Amino acid sequence: MNLLKLTDELLRDEGLRLKPYTCTAGKLTIGVGRNLTDRGITKTEAMLMLAHDIDDCCDDLDRALPWWRTLDPVRQRVLANMCFNLGLAKLLTFKNTLAAVEAGDYLRAADGMRASLWARQVGQRAERLAQMMATGQD
Repeated sequence: MNLLKLTDELLRDEGLRLKPYTCTAGKLTIGVGRNLTDRGITKTEAMLMLAHDIDDCCDDLDRALPWWRTLDPVRQRVLANMCFNLGLAKLLTFKNTLAAVEAGDYLRAADGMRASLWARQVGQRAERLAQMMATGQD
């Protein structure tokens, strides 16, 4: 079988949709007819998506906070984790916390993290990340 022709035919017949939609059969669908309702995605696909999303977070941080790469690896992970969870726009609203991180005042940054609405929403995640920010350790 000619897989290239089949791919072209399926792209023509199914279309390519990069955001989830409900197909004519009422199933949540994405991509080229991927039935998320019944089939979902594989772990391999989820890990590929995660890797791309992490790359996107790091690219966003590089553009918005170029100094973040000067931090030690643990504190870099804290900011990347927060960016992944919140999105860059929301992370950038942590102005005092980010200013404290940039200044190397990690205890004040951790306090700012703990005092946020985000911390109340995500609970232990925020406490773990604040502890990592404060100490520079896992």
